[in-house]
Amino acid sequence: MKKLFFILFAAVILAGGGVFLWRWTASHRSIQRLLAENRQLQEAIANLAFEQQIGYAKVLEQGLKDGRLFTKILFVQTAPEEPSLQILRKEVETEGDVAHFDILIVRFSNQLVMDGRERAIGLWRRVYGENMRPADGISLEQEGVEPAQYANICRMLSSRDRRLFWQEIWSLSNQPKRLESLGISAVYGNAVYRQMRPGLIYVFKLSSTGAFWAEVIPDL
Repeated sequence: MKKLFFILFAAVILAGGGVFLWRWTASHRSIQRLLAENRQLQEAIANLAFEQQIGYAKVLEQGLKDGRLFTKILFVQTAPEEPSLQILRKEVETEGDVAHFDILIVRFSNQLVMDGRERAIGLWRRVYGENMRPADGISLEQEGVEPAQYANICRMLSSRDRRLFWQEIWSLSNQPKRLESLGISAVYGNAVYRQMRPGLIYVFKLSSTGAFWAEVIPDL
């Protein structure tokens, strides 16, 4: 009788232990899954919040000519992945002390951005002063020429579409079906303008989702 009682007692203990082990294993797997999902969520948020420097500008000279204020600006375009690498240096002179910096933005779908596969691309177009028409602005890119630093987007396009993209990008921006097939959510122009002052550097930033702005720091 004692032997039978011992066997039953041992069976209950083993069954209880098995249930506990199963629950612990399931809980452990759930925690692992939650941690993995949390890491993916954090990465997705980081990808959406990512920003990069794409250039900067500073005042070289500012003064009156025949009673009109002119500002000479040094514009430097930097590589998105390597801010210390200068792609273009150009001196421009605008009338007045307010300068507009014009850019064309290619924005990819949120899913591609969240996955870390793509980030918004900024194509510099021109700079113009407050007393100039945008059409008379000073060009910062050679139209119709594929910028070498944006070769990554061209890998998504056929040779025929690649030429079309760089030469007729505005037309492409009005073809949502074709943009969607390329994973692009929008192509649009944007500009920031600042009152330019000597002794300051205007650093241009572009977020992975296409936000464009200029930060101001002292020129050390």
